[in-house]
Amino acid sequence: MPIAMMRETAQHTVVGLGEALWDILPSGKHLGGAPLNFAYIASLLGDNAVIATRIGNDSLGEEIKTELTRRNLDLGGIQIDDELPTGTVEVSFHNGQPQYEIRRPAAWDALEWSPKWRRIAAKSDAICFGTLAQRASQSRESIEKFVQSTGSECLRVLDINLRRPFYAREVIESSLRMATILKLNDVEVTDIAAICGISGDEIGAQMVDLLRKYNLKCVFVTRGERGAMAANSRGVVEHPGFKVRVSDTIGAGDAFTAAATHCLLAGIDLEKTLAIANRWASWVASQAGGMPAMSEELRREMLSEVAVSPT
Repeated sequence: MPIAMMRETAQHTVVGLGEALWDILPSGKHLGGAPLNFAYIASLLGDNAVIATRIGNDSLGEEIKTELTRRNLDLGGIQIDDELPTGTVEVSFHNGQPQYEIRRPAAWDALEWSPKWRRIAAKSDAICFGTLAQRASQSRESIEKFVQSTGSECLRVLDINLRRPFYAREVIESSLRMATILKLNDVEVTDIAAICGISGDEIGAQMVDLLRKYNLKCVFVTRGERGAMAANSRGVVEHPGFKVRVSDTIGAGDAFTAAATHCLLAGIDLEKTLAIANRWASWVASQAGGMPAMSEELRREMLSEVAVSPT
């Protein structure tokens, strides 16, 4: 079924859980944080996208609410902190790749488990969480409770997003045990394999071993301009990606995760899922920041079957 048609007949609730922040780039500041990027793309795909995060009671926090409202995102899961500031990240580039200086403490270090979050978790069809927002113990406990409060059919998507020095082996392994879907990039898969005691250096084999060790439904690995790979119980598949002129790669991986999650919820086969996810990731990479504006015309084009044909 074409995605454009599917959007009108079924809508899933997906949640971006974790950090909310401003990426401070040489060109200016851009709204960011993997959960926000994920939820934004999910909303463009037609899902009911909810953001579960915490921001400061400050001007940057107000700007986040304004920007998210302008993008028609659900703000019902956003908490306000009267003491800690809204998160910021200084972003620089080295050989075209972003380097991050993540400020601490930030409001998202104090995520609070609440009755409202319990209700959001219970109605979620998919949630996306990572390891960065678990750098502080309070947020880690709140994320664990949120994930554990989802229904048995909910897709628990772990998009690891390793950011040194904000991760530890115990957090990675506990997150993997909670997840049903894993997404990481081709650099992270080597690190995660080593941390988890998986030998060998062939990515496909590492993906399959992770799938089996943690009883996952699917593992995705993005490879930049070389596209992406995916593994499930039937084996490993690849897609070559799409050629675009890259503006920056911020948020491209989050767009991939959102599109892949959307496809899994819709029951789309793995090969087509990879093509769709690569298409959305490529578009974000061709724009500045992780939440670029999209015209309705372009959105409809990208929702069509034609838009996901390999180039």
